This record gives sequence, C-alpha cells and structure tokens, in this order.
Amino acid sequence: MRLEYCRYFQLLLIVCLFSCQNKTPVKTTDAEDAEIAEDVYNPFVENSVDTDLKDIKKEGVLKALVVYSSTSYFLYRGQPMGFEYELLKQLADDLNLKLEIVVSKNLDNEFEVLNRGDVDLIAHGMTITNQRKWEVDFTEYLYLTKQVLVQKKPDNYRNLKWSDLQKKLIKDPIDLIGDTVSIRKNSAYFERILSLSNELGGNIYIDSLDSQLSTGEIIDMVARGELKYTIADENLARINASYSPILNIDVPISFTQRIAWVTRKKAKNLRAAVNKWILKNRNTLDYKVTYNKYFKNKRSFMKRNDSKYYSLNSKQISKYDKSIKKYAEAIGWDWRLISSQVYQESRFDPQASSWAGAQGLMQIMPATAMELELKNVNDPYQSLRAGTVYLKQIFDRFEYIEDDETRRKFALASYNCGYGHILDAQRMAEKLDLNPNVWEDNVEKTLLALSYPKNYNKPYIKYGYVRGSEPVKYVSEIFERYEHYKAFF
Repeated sequence: MRLEYCRYFQLLLIVCLFSCQNKTPVKTTDAEDAEIAEDVYNPFVENSVDTDLKDIKKEGVLKALVVYSSTSYFLYRGQPMGFEYELLKQLADDLNLKLEIVVSKNLDNEFEVLNRGDVDLIAHGMTITNQRKWEVDFTEYLYLTKQVLVQKKPDNYRNLKWSDLQKKLIKDPIDLIGDTVSIRKNSAYFERILSLSNELGGNIYIDSLDSQLSTGEIIDMVARGELKYTIADENLARINASYSPILNIDVPISFTQRIAWVTRKKAKNLRAAVNKWILKNRNTLDYKVTYNKYFKNKRSFMKRNDSKYYSLNSKQISKYDKSIKKYAEAIGWDWRLISSQVYQESRFDPQASSWAGAQGLMQIMPATAMELELKNVNDPYQSLRAGTVYLKQIFDRFEYIEDDETRRKFALASYNCGYGHILDAQRMAEKLDLNPNVWEDNVEKTLLALSYPKNYNKPYIKYGYVRGSEPVKYVSEIFERYEHYKAFF
C-alpha cells in the first residue's frame, strides 16, 4: 500500500511538454466545459482514427464498449440487461444502426481502444474531468451523482448504540488522513483522492486495485471485510448497499459530478448525434423508469443477486443448461445458440403455449409432436430432445449451403415459419437474381416480400402467404442474443 502520485504528475508533465513543443499558448474556455485547444499538439488526437458518424452509418453498426457490472450490462434469466445496454439499444434504433456490444477487458486502456477505432463509443458511466478531456470528448451528461466513501460497519453493529456505532466509523473525509483507500488506479476516484489529499493538506494512501474489477465487485470486497475503504458514485453505492446493509455510504467525498459517455475527439458528428438523443430523452418518463430500474429498485436488485441465473453470480443461463448442452452436442450445435432459441421460444418456461397451439420449452406444434413421438409437450427434457431432433432434420435438408452459420439461420427460420415457406423465398430470390443460399439481404428480403399478395400469388410460390417479419426477427434476435451468451459464457 503506497501513495500513488506518480501518474498524476507524469500526466501534468506530458501536458507541459506537448504545449512547449508547439510553442503555442493554451487557450482557455469556461471552466465547466474547458477543453484542450485544437492548436495545441495533442498526441491522443493526432494518433486516433478519424472514423465518424458517416463511416459508422456506412458500415451499419454502432460498436459500444461497456463494462460487465451489476448496473451497466449483465445477463439475468437468459436476458441481457443493464442501464447502458437498454439506452444503447434505444440509441442504435434511433440512428438506424445495429448495436454491437464489446465488453471492456481492461478499464485502464479504454481510451486507447476508442482512439484506435476498435469501438465507436465508451458507454458506461464516466465522470467528466478536465484531465480526461485531454484524451477524449464527453457526451451530454446522463445523470448527476457524487462520490461517497464506502466503509463496513462492525459485524455486531445491530447490537451497538447509535453513538457507539458512530465512534467506529469515518464521519468526515479529514479522518482519512494517514489511512488507506482501495480504488482502481485510472478512475475518477483516484483523481478525487489526490485532490482531496491536497485540499486537506495530508496524505491519504491509495491501494491500487486491478483495473478489471467493477465498482460493484470492489464494494462487495468491502462488505466482506477484504478491503477497508473504497470510493464509489453514490447511486452505485446506494443500490449495492441495499443488498449489504453492513455498508455505510453516508460520507460524501465530492460535490455533484456529471456522468457521461465518451467519444473520440475526431468523431464530432457522432457526439452531436448522441447528444441530441440524450437531450431528447433525458427528462422523459421512460428514461427515468430505466434509471430507477437499475439504480433505485432495491427489490429487483436483491432478487437478481439471490438468483442462480444472474451472470455475476454463476455461469448458468437457465436451469436446463446441462440438458441443452447434451442435446446440442448430439446435433453438433453450440449449446449457447440452442439456449438462445429456447429463450426465444418460451423464455425457459416449460408450460408456455402460443395462440397457434405450440407448447412447451421448444414450442412444438401438435402435429410435429406426433411425428417426433413426443408424448408430453410440457416435459422440458422431452421437449428439448424432440425440438433439437427436429432442428437437425431441417438443418440436414439445407446440406447444399456450405457456410454452417448461414445454414443454421435457414434451419431456424424454417423452424419458425415452416420449411416450405423458406423454399418459396429461395425460389423468389432466384427470380430476382438474388442468392438463394445467402440469408442476409437475400432470402430474408424475399421472405419479407411474401407478406404481400402481389408476391405470394405468383405462380411459382407453392405455400402462399407468410408473415415474413416473424421468422426474420426470430433469426435476428436469436443470433443477437447468442452473441451476448458468447460474451458471458
């Protein structure tokens, strides 16, 4: 445990050196929104890619870097969730882009990952500071909070008088002088402790933690007694303390701060588009409901924390993982893809039924159940066996499609709407000079077209009308969820 001032002074030295190299005075603006002037040589800007909104729209994908944590992005009962995740989905839809989630592996090099173009946006709550503005730009703030001290009460705190309990707790930041606080090195909390030490005129020692630890994990370490103190944003501290009442979070460490997302300095148009979306939504009821869902709903938070199917607790998607793995292996498919299909069909509810008469975990129709000798459609294990056998039968019919992933998309679409309708869509693709053996922008297009009489009444269409949006959405959502499952498991 030691005082970590080195990086702070190194950064100050870098700023001075780069300013001197250019021999141009640094221009200053309003203190609240001060940014490094463009005429000062800045290696972070000079060396970053110049990808902006136009390029992102051309590719059609918004790549967002997120943190795997109890509020930002996680998996619960087979469903990806999180404050940042939900907002990103809405933002991507607003920009007419597909969302690609990239989970941060190292919180220390996120700005480097952003500036070299691996992602377009850092989308987890970061405190806006002038030091960080040297490297990146911030969006409009998402919410306001302040930093608080997180400390553990004595194990017998319930038996103590209030006055005796207060004597055993830090009540003022000045009491931290000479003591040690555990925080990630390259965090706003680190910067705040350095400033606080200076303000108080005494040394507060910093125990630098692994950059892969989330704030929630660090708070849990304090609750278990593994760390003495840490610093956290108040909203994060409060929701985590609701599950661990042994924590005290009453001591503020900072004034109110703005929490925002991060873009490259060169991505001005993307930043403008994100800002426009934030300003349009930040004060809406839907936005506030989403915020409260992850930062204020203590009951939901505790329910997730007590669940075996919460990805921060275990490596389980559902209670049927073992059986899904068994039947997936039998047909040569990834168990996570089958799990995503099961979630799409029934959300892992073996009693689920549809308006069309499909039942069980794999939503098998009565006629198909008879063909597969499925005696009890609501028995989850029988349903998994029959459903995967049926999926393999369809998959084998597309043996002429060489790419396995594409072949699986055809099989899943057939599972949803019927093999005959997919054959019709392939026939129509050939007529329109599209590739009948490619899903994206080819057969999925003609499947959508078969919703209209002018198309499904054509003489070469044998199976007639199909609501093409359903199988297209079915395949898309299964594979999108599959990507989440691969990230978690």
